[in-house]
Amino acid sequence: MNILFATTEAAPFCKTGGLGDVCGALPIELAKLGVKPTLIMPGFRHALESGVKIEPTGVMFEIPIGRKKVRGEYLRSTLPGSDVPVYLIEQHSYFNRNELYRERDTDYQDNCERFVFFNRAVLDAVERLELDTDLIHCHDWPTGLLPAYLKTIYADRPGYNQIATLFTIHNLAYQGSFWHWDMELTGVGWEYFNWQQLEFYGQLNFMKSALVFADALSTVSPRYAEEIKSPPMSCGLEGVLRHRQHDLFGVLNGCDYAVWNPAIDPHLAQNFDAANYAAGKAACKAALQAEMGLPVRPEVPMLAAIGRLAEQKGFDLIADVLARMAQQQDAQWVLLGSGDKKYQDALAGIAREYPERVALRLGFDNALAHRIEAGADMFLMPSRYEPCGLNQMYSLKYGTVPIVRETGGLADTITNLSEKTLSDGSANGFSFADDSPYALSMAIDRALRAYGQPEVWRQLVTTGMNQDWSWSRSAKRYVEIYEHTLARVEAGVGV
Repeated sequence: MNILFATTEAAPFCKTGGLGDVCGALPIELAKLGVKPTLIMPGFRHALESGVKIEPTGVMFEIPIGRKKVRGEYLRSTLPGSDVPVYLIEQHSYFNRNELYRERDTDYQDNCERFVFFNRAVLDAVERLELDTDLIHCHDWPTGLLPAYLKTIYADRPGYNQIATLFTIHNLAYQGSFWHWDMELTGVGWEYFNWQQLEFYGQLNFMKSALVFADALSTVSPRYAEEIKSPPMSCGLEGVLRHRQHDLFGVLNGCDYAVWNPAIDPHLAQNFDAANYAAGKAACKAALQAEMGLPVRPEVPMLAAIGRLAEQKGFDLIADVLARMAQQQDAQWVLLGSGDKKYQDALAGIAREYPERVALRLGFDNALAHRIEAGADMFLMPSRYEPCGLNQMYSLKYGTVPIVRETGGLADTITNLSEKTLSDGSANGFSFADDSPYALSMAIDRALRAYGQPEVWRQLVTTGMNQDWSWSRSAKRYVEIYEHTLARVEAGVGV
């Protein structure tokens, strides 16, 4: 089974979030199961400067974009630690930029043109690079035209009519919506610009295109697959998602334990696993307290949060709760991230007022993120929506008990502590439903009370550390979906 991954991100070439983690890890796991994956992505500056060896193929091509033709070249590499081929599409005027999609909080004005070029270059690569392709696995809105192209202007090309498509929604809120006149850039006829296909409230919508034309759909957790069928999570696309609900699958992202594993993590003061976590976490906690300028106090509970400082991630709730708890509660807080200035300023103000209880590091530091996961006792993720989430999986492996809002992948991975879940051994954290400071503070209070009960806390920690959220589990599910989709297409059953 030959699977072509079409994506704009794949670690370690470039990533802005979970998409890069998925496309950097999933193909390697699929290869272990006998699948033959190939990756294709834009030759972004970040990718070309990633340090991974990249070679020219000598294959040049030309793509029609509206009334002009744009040239590019295919480059070749592999995913590090594997034999999975990676092709990068080099086109300097489109991809040789400081960032991937936007700069100074503003989308690049020619994003539609850039990703029309990318979509068509992917399909041309199948022929020009002689890529034996059974199914194209498309990832998020920048690849949203691929399924439509296969059923329109590429439908009559030899070798293309039996290629199936699976489109994975990583975040429905980002849809690739553009001016209607940008239809001219796509090469697709205006007859497809209608409310049932490419048009969405008068604009060209890449996400909707994929939801309509892909042979199968997936998203990154079972709960999120249900949530996006209705407002507000549906972001206006509930009609098409309900229509395609029998073709929509929820597959939880995996955790890369080759990178996120306290037993082998090179960033830690002391490595540990479930058998000796107490001593290991104590050493990591002391080192983290010293690094962040907090008093080294082994007995005080330490809460942590890492991420984009935004309302979606619930940092307004954290700021509200922290402003009160830092004054009243003998606990330490470690925060790492960057984002909205109002949350940066609010958290920085609290950290200045309570320097012995709150430590804030603005920006992102990968090594520090590892040390925070290892040294903290609890990890906060009060997201308003979270398609999958990865930090809660990292936290479980590192013995750091998650406190999460019950949404998306957070609901699929965290089992709230109760008398029942404690007795049956399934509890691995704390969750709450309302997106309010009160609900978050109540969940933190419950966690702090449990922290004061050593046997209860030990059970929570060891349950989480022993769970398997690896990519191998997710990869097996994707193989099932590929096989199901290919069988349907071969039988002539599809959209």
